[in-house]
Amino acid sequence: MLRTDSPQVFDQDHAALAAACEPGVALCTIVGIEGSFSRRIGAQLAVLPDGGVVGDLADGCLESQLAADIRDFDGPVVRRYGRGSDVIDFRLPCGGGLDILLDPAPDRSACREALALLQARRPAELQLPDVGQMRRRAYIPALRLRAYGEGPELATLARLARASGIEIEAIDKSRLTLGKAPGLVPTDRWTAVILLFHDHEWEAALLEDALAGQAFYIGAQGGENARAQRTMTLLSRGAREEDIARLRSPIGLLHACRTPQALALSTLAEVVGLYDGLR
Repeated sequence: MLRTDSPQVFDQDHAALAAACEPGVALCTIVGIEGSFSRRIGAQLAVLPDGGVVGDLADGCLESQLAADIRDFDGPVVRRYGRGSDVIDFRLPCGGGLDILLDPAPDRSACREALALLQARRPAELQLPDVGQMRRRAYIPALRLRAYGEGPELATLARLARASGIEIEAIDKSRLTLGKAPGLVPTDRWTAVILLFHDHEWEAALLEDALAGQAFYIGAQGGENARAQRTMTLLSRGAREEDIARLRSPIGLLHACRTPQALALSTLAEVVGLYDGLR
């Protein structure tokens, strides 16, 4: 779990890495999984000098055990938890086993270099101690959203994204000029672009701008008629068919949302799932 005084962060491994940049903070990394588990190999947790933690690896019980155990080591070590562990008074609820690298003093400069790359929207790697089967931990920049639109759909998406710790640039129609590109920095491949307009004549210039960037997701609200008209408009403006094929419409996992809340949840679920696949 994150400390209660920490801001909500979507990628808690990034939060753990940031915490590990500070003196006295230990870093725990899952380097092996036997059976099923809710987190992936490479998931991380930072243990603070006061025993608090940043990040999460399970339901709270494992975090407490790691915070207690790491005080016993002066250097990095891989320890088994759960199935096959010699820690007989601790078991994982899922019945599986985890190999976790406990590093009481991670390389602070390496952590800072990796964090700086992520903040510059570049992939990063962290060299791990040579004590286990995992040598490097790779990171990708945090998910970012750029959303255009109007009314409750845009407001609800922005509110839900921020509550989830996802950075979002929500641009209301009142800030745009019809038929002109928004004049923003081009998107990178870890950004999703979402258009939430009922008046689809606002879309063409914005979609052209999005297609010129590297966004991994470009989606526009609307049904079959809107999708067909959008395609014809972009073709008439010189867009290539392979570029138009990048567009998603309807957006979201649920294709018949009737409320702004359902649309926002559906769209975020789709975007987060596709972002997770970039790892």
